[in-house]
Amino acid sequence: MEFILTLMLILLFTKLAGDLSVRLGQPAVLGKLLAGIILGPAVLGWVQDGEFIHYMSEIGVLLLMFIAGLETDLEQLRRNWKSAVAVAVGGIVLPFLGGLGIGEAFGFAYHNSLFLGVALSATSVSISVQVLKEMDRLNSPEGTTILGAAVVDDILVVILLAVLMSFFGTGSDISLSLLIGKKVIFFAVALLFAWLLVPRIMKWFAPLRVTETTVTAALIICFAYAYFAERMGMAGIIGSFMAGIAIAQTSFKHVVETKVEPIAYSLFVLVFFVSIGLSVTFEGIGQQIGFVVILFVASVLAKLLGGGMGARLTGFSMRSSAIIGAGMVSRGEVALIIAATGLESGLLVPEYFTSVIIVVILTTLVTPPLLKALFRAPKEARIAEKM
Repeated sequence: MEFILTLMLILLFTKLAGDLSVRLGQPAVLGKLLAGIILGPAVLGWVQDGEFIHYMSEIGVLLLMFIAGLETDLEQLRRNWKSAVAVAVGGIVLPFLGGLGIGEAFGFAYHNSLFLGVALSATSVSISVQVLKEMDRLNSPEGTTILGAAVVDDILVVILLAVLMSFFGTGSDISLSLLIGKKVIFFAVALLFAWLLVPRIMKWFAPLRVTETTVTAALIICFAYAYFAERMGMAGIIGSFMAGIAIAQTSFKHVVETKVEPIAYSLFVLVFFVSIGLSVTFEGIGQQIGFVVILFVASVLAKLLGGGMGARLTGFSMRSSAIIGAGMVSRGEVALIIAATGLESGLLVPEYFTSVIIVVILTTLVTPPLLKALFRAPKEARIAEKM
C-alpha cells in the first residue's frame, strides 16, 4: 500500500506548491517541480524514484504533449516552419560547441567532450508547453515555433548521438542511413494514418455501447503514436504530440480535450513534474560545483542565444526571439535519457553523471520563471513591436 501514500503526498504537495508559486507571481509548474525536489531524496526523502513513478510519469508527459497537440493551431505551425527549423539548428549548434568547449577545458577525452555537447543540445518543451498553456500563449507565433523546433531538435540530436556512438565503437551496429530512414518512415506513416485512419477510428468507437468510447479511442491513438515513435528512434512525446494534432482535425477534438485534461492534470502530469525533482541529489557535488555552475550558465545562454538567433533571422522581434530561445532552454526528460545512454555506453564520464543530471534539472527549473518574465514585457516594448 506504499504507492497509495506516495500518490497522496504527490497530489497534496504539488497542488499546494503550485498555488504558492502562483501567489508569488510565478507559473504553477515551478512550484510543482520544486515539490519533487522537496519530497525526494534531496530534502525529505518521502518519495523514492522507482518503476511505479517512472511509468506514471511516462504516461503524464505523453498526455501533456498529446493535449498540446490537440490545442495546436496547425495553420500557425505551417506558417512558422522555417522559423522552427532555424531555431532548432541554432539551438543545437551553440550548445554543442559550448559543451565541447567545457569538456575540453575540464580535461575530458575528446569523445567525452563531444558527448557533453550532444547532451547540451537536447531540448524538452514539455515544461515550456505547460507554462505557455497557463499563460494562454500556446497558439501564439512563439508557442507554435517552439513546438515545431522541438520536433526538429529531437530528430537532429538523435542523429548526432547515433553518429557519435558509431564513430567511437559503442554502437557500431548503428547505420546512419537506417536511422534517417526510420525517421522518414515515422513521419510518412504518422501523416498517412492521421489522414486515412484516425477519423475512421474515432467514428468506429463513438457508437459503441460502453462508456467514454471517444476518449478511449483517443488514448489508444495517442499511445499507438508514442509507441511507434519510440520504435522508430524518436521520442515518444513527438508521437503523442502528432496524435493530438491528428485528432484535432476531427469533429471529436472538443470532447477529447475536455475529458482528457482532467485525467492528465489531476494525476499523471503531477507525477511527471515530481519525477523530475526526484533525480536531484547533492552527494559529492561540492567537489564539482565549478563545473556545475559553468555548465548551467552555458546551457541557458547557448539555447537562449542559439534559438533566439534562429528566430531573429526569420523575422521575429527581439522580445519574441528571446521568448522562443527561453522556451528551448529546458532539457527535461530528453536530456536525462541521453545522459543515461551516455553513461551506459562510456561516452559520459561516470564521476560527472550526477553533475550533468543536476544541470538538466536546473535548466528545467529556470525555464518557467524565465518565460514568465519575458512574456511580461513593459508596455513600451509591446507598443514598439506593433510599430
